[in-house]
Amino acid sequence: MTAKVPDRDTMVAEAKAKAGLDDFGDTWFFANIDALIPCLNGEAKLSDAGAAYARETIVSSLVNRLRFIEMFKQHPEIDAEEVEVAAVVAGLPRTGSTMLHRMLAAAPGMTGARWYETKNYVPFPGEERGNPEPRRAEAKVLLDYMCQAIPELMSIHPMDIDQPDEELIIMGQLFSSTMIEGTFFVPSYARWLMENDRIQVYRDLKQILKLLQWSDPSRKGAKWVLKTPGHLMGLDGVIEVFPEAKIVMTHRDPVQTVPSYASMMFNLYGMVSDTVTKEEVGAVWIDRLAELLNTFVAERDKVNGRNFIDVLYTEQLAEPVKVGRYVLQQAGVVVTPEIEAGMAEWIEANKREDRAPHKYSLEDFGLSREQVEEKFRTYREAFLAK
Repeated sequence: MTAKVPDRDTMVAEAKAKAGLDDFGDTWFFANIDALIPCLNGEAKLSDAGAAYARETIVSSLVNRLRFIEMFKQHPEIDAEEVEVAAVVAGLPRTGSTMLHRMLAAAPGMTGARWYETKNYVPFPGEERGNPEPRRAEAKVLLDYMCQAIPELMSIHPMDIDQPDEELIIMGQLFSSTMIEGTFFVPSYARWLMENDRIQVYRDLKQILKLLQWSDPSRKGAKWVLKTPGHLMGLDGVIEVFPEAKIVMTHRDPVQTVPSYASMMFNLYGMVSDTVTKEEVGAVWIDRLAELLNTFVAERDKVNGRNFIDVLYTEQLAEPVKVGRYVLQQAGVVVTPEIEAGMAEWIEANKREDRAPHKYSLEDFGLSREQVEEKFRTYREAFLAK
């Protein structure tokens, strides 16, 4: 018998007591929680530790929401912040999107959500504006724990509390991103998200970016670079809420990306379940990644490719600064020597050879090369054939 998480009302009450607040604002995301709980208590196969982590994840997300609403009440001037998103990096996982995102965000005049901010996007009570040390300290403890629990983590997806990371962590706290299915084995919930509203979370994300910008005065005038493969699920929301942004699609052969991502998912699921198998992970994620690519193609076709930029993984590895310059120029950024130097400095400080190799194969997950080639045939012919 697998461990269970409690009902929504129980966790809502716990969050209110913890935060000392009771206003969630628009509770549109409650429906998402109600859809998620049965999936957690059924197909996720949670261990005792996994159930405790799921409960803590939901409660802490609700606490962040309570504090977020309270911040806007206490500081209505936050709403006047003007957020300019220059680029939204998408692309399947393991396609070089993290490298591109962090390189672009490292350039002078650019910014991205830092890892410690994605975990706690609202300043802690009593935190001095512009001094996020309490959140940084908590993030460091969490990251150290994750590295101990998943020894391969830094070779799979290198993280640093001050490096830009994915907004899917923020959106996951509104139960509306692929972070949920990337943490817990809940393919039914992924299906539910695809069939329900995926735009409201982007309206909330824009408000959260306003708060991040207001909380850090050094960001004044900077342009944002967003990134997560999870944006593939909600490109309609990206286009509606951030119409000025270029959508940067990173491309790499799924023959490489599928087993790499399956390996990452299997390691992450191991933190919350002892019984999810590699074969289950392979079977679910080959279909899910194909679905995300199909969604990308459909949304791109709707706008006739407007605002989309393509980046090949091989070209990015060969000439990263050249690719970065091209993307920024397409996004309307005047690329100065200082910006190029900033990107080059980031590349030099984050070389792949400084990390242990990430080892994986299709066969580990019950998959074959022929199976992947067939599943992604149309995509490979459209975007990778040269």
